[in-house]
Amino acid sequence: MNETKPSFVTAADAFEGWREDIHTGSPPVFYPIGSGELARIEVGPKLVTLIGGAPGAGKTAFTMQAAVDALRMTPTLRALVCNIEMTPAVLLDRQLARLSGIDLATIRYRRFTVEHADRLDQGLNTLETLADRLAFVKPPYNLDNVAASADAFRADLIVLDYIQRIPPPGDHGDKRGSVDATMNYLRQFADADVAMIVVAAVSRGKDSKGRSTYSGDALTLASFRESSELEFGADDAFLLVPDEDETVVLRHLKARHTEAKDLVLQFNRRCQRFEVAGDQRTGKARKSRGKLQSALRAAWDRTPPADDDAGGPQGFDEFREFA
Repeated sequence: MNETKPSFVTAADAFEGWREDIHTGSPPVFYPIGSGELARIEVGPKLVTLIGGAPGAGKTAFTMQAAVDALRMTPTLRALVCNIEMTPAVLLDRQLARLSGIDLATIRYRRFTVEHADRLDQGLNTLETLADRLAFVKPPYNLDNVAASADAFRADLIVLDYIQRIPPPGDHGDKRGSVDATMNYLRQFADADVAMIVVAAVSRGKDSKGRSTYSGDALTLASFRESSELEFGADDAFLLVPDEDETVVLRHLKARHTEAKDLVLQFNRRCQRFEVAGDQRTGKARKSRGKLQSALRAAWDRTPPADDDAGGPQGFDEFREFA
């Protein structure tokens, strides 16, 4: 048996270089994917950002919005998208809906009228300005082709949608082994100064009543399908969880370099657009407030009217401004 040769560095040896970097080093490079709260999501070289969610949660819509807006906000950025389910034309239809505000059904069936002309031109012009910096992987949808296409296109950002369907080189026995290997390769891509946005399918979890569901309480970091390597290999891991009406909570389950903080979004499905919601409390907090307000209103309704001269309590509509 060969004896293992020790390999380590002491803190004392590392200290001088580290201290110099603290004083004179540059901060990490990031590619912003939006303004305001969306700017907190770190996408950049050496980072793997994982986005999961149930079928229909809006994973593709969110990641394509992120990629296109990153291109808009960083004029030198080049992005490569590997989507195994939608053609480039379908993906561009969705971005045209988002950027123009014209509903996707109108765009899909080409039912334009004169009233759409200005918005249509605006959306088309926006996409045209970045078209030469955006590319789409054609079949075969495997990691060999992704790597070769990224090199040929000189991509700074790669979007994989989704990881469980993009096989790595070689034979890995089963689906879990294949996904493990894929994530290992993606870490190598990131280490080569490429930004990775990776979409992943998730499995149903058990809610508090033991039911199998995709609900927010049931989905955790362990919900990413096929592999614990997904959790380990990602720098940040998010889950898109439908909440109320068009509200979606982007749950920040893992943050390797920052504080994990959930983000409440509004998802306009007609135009395939995500926007930051005004109320940034998560679902439970917002629902709790709704119950409290309902209880307060019910209590107020049971309260006898106060004598105006006695200076009765404020009405509910005035009080709730301070709730």
